[in-house]
Amino acid sequence: MTLAGVPVAGAPLRLRGRTLDGPVVMAVVNRTTDSFYAPARYDEDGALEAVARAVDEGADLVDLGGVRAGRGPEVTTEDEIARVVPVVARVRAAFPDVLVSVDTWRAPVARAAADEGADLVNDTWAGHDPELVHVAAECGLGIVCSHTGGAVPRTDPFRVSYPALPGHDPLDGVLDDVVATVGAAARRAVALGIDPASVLVDPTHDFGKNTWHSLHLTRRTEALVALGFPVLMAFSRKDFVGETLDLEADERLEGTLAATAVAAWLGARVFRAHDVRATRRTLDMVASIRGERAPARAVRGLV
Repeated sequence: MTLAGVPVAGAPLRLRGRTLDGPVVMAVVNRTTDSFYAPARYDEDGALEAVARAVDEGADLVDLGGVRAGRGPEVTTEDEIARVVPVVARVRAAFPDVLVSVDTWRAPVARAAADEGADLVNDTWAGHDPELVHVAAECGLGIVCSHTGGAVPRTDPFRVSYPALPGHDPLDGVLDDVVATVGAAARRAVALGIDPASVLVDPTHDFGKNTWHSLHLTRRTEALVALGFPVLMAFSRKDFVGETLDLEADERLEGTLAATAVAAWLGARVFRAHDVRATRRTLDMVASIRGERAPARAVRGLV
């Protein structure tokens, strides 16, 4: 059923033949010592504990990362595999029903993770390694198609601009570039044999973008939904939230949840989150307002 005035629902996510029709929470679990958000840094045992906690709080998917997105000490391919792949194996054994994503731009890391049972490759660097999508296709993994405006891994944006068409909103330049880039990457993944429902598109807030760009992409979520692939939003405690509200990372939860609610209302499907319980509750409430989820109980005025 489509309710009047409610934006079109986004495409469902399917990984390894399992379909998730409702909103999906992707829990962030980092095997790094220098993640921008300190509470998300874990050693191997801590990562497993974090996964258990995330599952208990309502995560459908866990995203395991071994390299800080921004600048920092070098992490080799071998280092990244050593950090991430043993955790993939332990999560797969301990939580067989939990979907596992690996946050990497490197094809060898993705292949090693696939061998241990990963379900999804979260490529936040927009196909920097052209072999990565081939590994996903060969190994039966889903893939995230992202946008960085040409930025290479572990670099920060500097005075980036996206010219708009004459007569258009000046910020539509970034929207046009994102839609064209992730749309082309998604179609390539499908052409290689990846299930379209396993191909996620992510506007990739903050990567190759300033705060105005990230805000505009959030308010125009429906343009990404219209591509027909599941839309991933990775808002959690990011700089655009912090700059908008003038807050450090440990105070950005409310801003993150506000962006989450807007994007969920507009049809985004998957939300990468440090704060699983709060995100789960936000998404469930939005789904109920959209008419896609019944209240857990509804007795007021009835008894």
